Amino acid sequence: MENFLAAMGWVGDDRSMLLTITCTRPEGADWPATDLGFLLHKNPERVQAFEQSYGTAHVVYPEADPARCTAALVLEVDPIRLVRGRSRGTPDFSLGQYVNDRPYAASSLLSVAIGAVFRTALHGQCKARPELALAALPLRIELPAVPCKGGAEAAERVFTPLGWRVSTTPLPLDPAFPEWGDSHYLRLALTGEMRLADALSHLYVLLPVLDGAKHYWMAADEVDKLIRAGDGWLAEHPERGWIARRYLARRQSLVRTALARLAEIDEADPDDLGAVEDYVDGANALGDNASGAFDTDVHVGSAASSHADSSISGQTADSTGSRGLGSTTQIALLDAAEAPRSSPDDAASDGMRADTRAVAPHTGEPALTDAAAGASAVDSAGEQRTDETRTPSLAVQRRAAVLAALGEIGAQRVLDLGCGEGALLRELLADPMFTEIVGVDVSTRALHIAKRKLRLDRMPERVARRLTLLQGALTYTDARLRGYDAAVLMEVIEHVDPPRLGALEHAVFATAAPGSVVVTTPNSEYNAAYETLPAGKFRHDDHRFEWTRAEFAAWATGVAQRNGYRVQLRPVGAEHPELGAPTQLALFTRADGPRPTGEDTKGAVR
Repeated sequence: MENFLAAMGWVGDDRSMLLTITCTRPEGADWPATDLGFLLHKNPERVQAFEQSYGTAHVVYPEADPARCTAALVLEVDPIRLVRGRSRGTPDFSLGQYVNDRPYAASSLLSVAIGAVFRTALHGQCKARPELALAALPLRIELPAVPCKGGAEAAERVFTPLGWRVSTTPLPLDPAFPEWGDSHYLRLALTGEMRLADALSHLYVLLPVLDGAKHYWMAADEVDKLIRAGDGWLAEHPERGWIARRYLARRQSLVRTALARLAEIDEADPDDLGAVEDYVDGANALGDNASGAFDTDVHVGSAASSHADSSISGQTADSTGSRGLGSTTQIALLDAAEAPRSSPDDAASDGMRADTRAVAPHTGEPALTDAAAGASAVDSAGEQRTDETRTPSLAVQRRAAVLAALGEIGAQRVLDLGCGEGALLRELLADPMFTEIVGVDVSTRALHIAKRKLRLDRMPERVARRLTLLQGALTYTDARLRGYDAAVLMEVIEHVDPPRLGALEHAVFATAAPGSVVVTTPNSEYNAAYETLPAGKFRHDDHRFEWTRAEFAAWATGVAQRNGYRVQLRPVGAEHPELGAPTQLALFTRADGPRPTGEDTKGAVR
C-alpha cells in the first residue's frame, strides 16, 4: 500500500488526499474497524480506481486494522478532460481553465465522486452489515483543502448543528511569505458519532456549498437532488436557506422551489426561508459578501454558453439529461467593498419581491408561467394584490381548506390517513375542537419523524393524549379506524397505483366508514401553468397518476354512490380562468347524515 501511494505521489503530499474517513472501534464492540470496508463496499485489501468524466477517483486504505481503519478517496483531475467540449466563444475561455485549484480543493468534483463511488453507502445500504449501516459510528473525516470564502465560521455553522465537532486550520497563501496572510482555503476535520450514510450526505451537499461553485450545468432536477441528499437533516438546519441558495448557485426559480419544499417538510413559514420573497441575500450571517459573494444575475442564453461557473473559469458541464431549462446562470463577483447589505425589505422596495407562485409541499411544483402568475396576482374583485396580502404557499392554502372543511362538518375525532411527517397533525393539535386525532402512515420512519417534529415527549399531557400514531397501509382494512367523525386523505390517492384504488375505497369508505372524508389531489390541467414542468410529466416522481377535474369528479361521484355518501367538489388555490385551481378537494359526507354548514347543493352529488 505504501509503495503504491509513493508511486502515485500521494505520500508526503497531502494536497492530493482530498478525503479520508476514519472509523475507530468503540471499546467493547464486537466488530472490527475494518468493517468500514463493508459499509463503503470497497475491500481494504485492494486499490480500486473509478473513471470519472473529469479524471480518475481512487479508493485506498492507508490503514486497516481491527482497532482503526481509514479509507481515502483520492481524485486525480485531468485539466484537459475537465474543459473538454468547451467553446472558445464562452466568456471565460482562458488559461484559468487549465491552471486552477480543482485538482486539490474539495469542491463539487469531490461531491460528484462521493455520489458515484460511494453510492450504495450514501443510500445507507449494506447487506453484509445491515446493523452497522444503521448505527452511529465514531468517525473522523479530514479534508486537507476546502475552499471556504466564509472562513472557519461558515464551516462551523453548517457542520456543528449536524452533530460534528469541527476543527479548522486556515491555509496560508504562501508559507514562504507569511506576511501575505491566509487564503480562503481551510484544512477541515470533522469528528463525531454518525451514521456513515449521514456523514456522506453532509459532505455531498455541503462541500459545493462552502465552495460556492459547481462544475456542471444546473438543471431543474438539482432541487430533487438537494431534497433527497438532505433528507432527515436539511429541513431542520438553521442555515438551510443559505445552504439552498449556495447549492443551487442562486438560481432563484430553483431556490424558491427548494425553500418552499423545505418549509413544508419542517412546518416552517415559507416566508421565513425566503421562499416567497425573492431577494439577493447580500451580506448574511455567514459573511458571503465580506469575502467576495456572488450576485444573482440570471441571463437567458444558448446551450453553448451554458457552462457558466461562479468562481473558477473553464469548468465543463456534465450532461444531466433531465429537464434542461435552456438558459445559463452567469454569476458576477461582487467587490467586497461595494457589496450592498440587502434585506427582504430592501428587495421589496427595489421591485424584487417574488410573485405569488404557490409551491406544493412534497410535489416540487415549479414556478408558474408569467400568464398564470399574473392571473394569480389578481384577487376575486379584479384588483392587484399588495405585498401585505400576498398569497401564502399552496401547502398552507391546502391545509387551511382541509381544516375549513372539517370545521363545517363539526368533526371532533379525526383520522389523518397518510399523515407523513405530521404537517396536518400539527395544525389539528393546535385546535382544541379536535378532541381525538389519529395519524396513520405506512412508513414507520415517517411516523418517527412526525413524533420528533411534533415534540411529543415535551408536549403537555393533556395535548399529547389527544394524538395517536399508527402504522398501517390504507389499502387494507383496519378495525382500529372505525367510528371516527372524519378522515383526511391529503395528497395521498395519487401515490396509490390505480389498480389499488378499489382496495383503498373499500378500506376507507366501506369498512372504516367515517362520518365524512376529505380528499385532496393535484389538478393535472393546472400543470400547464408550471413553466419548468415538461408536458406529460407529473409534479412528483412518486405520483402514479394525476387527474383532470373531470376525472376526479367521476371518481369521487362513483365512490359516493357506491358507499352511501354525497360529495362536494371544491378548488384549492388561486384559480386560472381556463386551467382551474392547482389542487382539487372533495368533501364526502354520509348521505344519511347532516349536510356541511353552508354547503352549496349545486356542487353536491349523491
